[in-house]
Formats: sequence, C-alpha cells, structure tokens
Amino acid sequence: MGDEGGFAPEMDSNEQAIEAVLEAIIQAGYTPGVDVYLGLDVASSEFFHDGQYCLEGDGRTYTSEQFAQLILDWIERYPILTIEDAMAEDDWDGWELITRATGDRIQLTGDDLFVTNPGIFEKGIDRKLANSILIKVNQIGTLTETFEAIRIAKAANYGVTISHRSGETEDTTIADLAVATGAGQIKTGSLCRSERVSKYNRLMVIEEELGTSALFAGLNGFPHCKRRRSTSKDSTFSG
Repeated sequence: MGDEGGFAPEMDSNEQAIEAVLEAIIQAGYTPGVDVYLGLDVASSEFFHDGQYCLEGDGRTYTSEQFAQLILDWIERYPILTIEDAMAEDDWDGWELITRATGDRIQLTGDDLFVTNPGIFEKGIDRKLANSILIKVNQIGTLTETFEAIRIAKAANYGVTISHRSGETEDTTIADLAVATGAGQIKTGSLCRSERVSKYNRLMVIEEELGTSALFAGLNGFPHCKRRRSTSKDSTFSG
C-alpha cells in the first residue's frame, strides 16, 4: 500500500502502471474513456534536477521539451482526463509549453506550481500556466487565503480540486469544503484506511442531507477542458 491508500506494486516502468490500471478497469466490467478516465499525479518536481527530468526507473533523462512531449504522447494514447504537476514547480517555461500544447483538451492541475497561494496563482494565470489548481487548506494556512484562491480560480475559469495531504488524519473538513465551495472535485486518496475512508463517508452523509439537490456532475464538472482528439498541428512542439 502507498502512503495515500492506493496499491503500490513494483512496476518495470511508469507506462506499465497506466496499462495495469486500464486492465483493471476492463476486468471490472467498465470501458476506459467512457465509464472511467485516468488521472495522473506526475509530481515532476521530485525528479527535476539541473534543468532535466530524470526518470531513474525508466533509465531516461529528458529536457523540458522532451518530457512535455512524452506527457503529450500519453494523452494521445490513453484516456487521460486530468494530470497534476505535469511539469516541475520551477520549470515555468515547461509549463507554458505543455499548457499551449494541450490547450483545453484535458485538465492540467498545478499543486507544487501554485501551492494554494493566491499571489503565486495570479502570476501563473497571467502566464497562462495550467488550467486548474489543487487546493490544500493546511498548505496555505488560512481559510481566508483558501477561499481567495478558489475565487481567483473560478473568475479565471480554472478548475478547482480540494485536496488532502500526505500523512492525513481522520478530519473530514475537506469533504464539507469541497461541497460548500462548489469545487466539483475532491482528491482524498484511495478507499483504504480510516483517514481516507472517513472523507468518503462524510460525502455520503452530505449527499443524504442534500437529498434530491445533490447532483453528480460527471464530465460536466470539467467545464474548463474539453476532451477531444488533437490534430497534428497541436500535438507536436515546434522548435
């Protein structure tokens, strides 16, 4: 088990993990890209060193342009709907590159990039980086700044995901926050262990309390991105 409650088996490559999840979806009786889409947390800052992306498990090192192209290739070949931290937090040029390339086809979420900080977030919006923000209350430290970051996101037509942290507790506040702010998305780990399950249990209680006014948005919860097949023009990088 991984730190956030998901399975963490040994894999020969990053792409093998994607294939394993797709196989699980099919064996569960669902259709990838119809019933279930994929979301990746690349956490690129963890392996960005000296201006290069070093994937030790794959035995490869990439420049910003090469790594962005790798991510784009995955988007073309797999039913990926959302990617978090596709590029490193300090690689703003790389973020500009991949944001231009993907356009509004998928959700590009900034976590390490924006760190729930309204000031940093506004600078990122000005440079048109990503199209979504991950919101962590105890990352920025106050509800006031949290609400301001959400307000900025909605004004700029950016997606909002209310998120847990690693080393979570059983506190369920983020479940209420996700519903109360109309964020539309919550990230709180897999269905394993009480610190993860407690959030899902709270969401079910909220659904009961809301009754018929509780709605599941599905793909309509991603108005800032339109999943579509790209043309050759927008699926490659120019020198």
